[in-house]
Amino acid sequence: MNIKLIAIGKTDNKNLQLLIDEYQKRLSFYIKFDLEIIPDIKNVKNLSESQQKEKEGELILAKITPTDQLILLDENGKTFSSVSFSEELQKKMNAGIKTLVFVIGGPYGFSETVYAKANGKISLSLMTFSHQMVRLFFIEQLYRGFTILRNEPYHHQ
Repeated sequence: MNIKLIAIGKTDNKNLQLLIDEYQKRLSFYIKFDLEIIPDIKNVKNLSESQQKEKEGELILAKITPTDQLILLDENGKTFSSVSFSEELQKKMNAGIKTLVFVIGGPYGFSETVYAKANGKISLSLMTFSHQMVRLFFIEQLYRGFTILRNEPYHHQ
């Protein structure tokens, strides 16, 4: 199984980017992982919130193939412990899913079109984090999930 994370806008904090790179490298020992960044939309000041979500949605859906399983990182999604998330990853692998795509939306979330295409939603927390930090947290949780599946000593209970 391949895992892809799609996010809107680049990470401009060098320290966060170094950590993201570190966890991407670690994750590569377990699975093929790609982080795809969709550039920020230009002239957002001239767009309403819904217009911005629609434009971002078009760009997100352009990166999805019909066979991809699409999971949105959304504040109203299902919450998991690290162990239950690792079990969910195992279920997806056992189901023979070729590509599992997770998406971090823009500042206003997702368009209705993206919600309609999604196969599920996950919430990382009830708290709000910056989009740049969510990338790091999510990639670290992917890494943690695979170490749990392999019974490696990274995760402690």
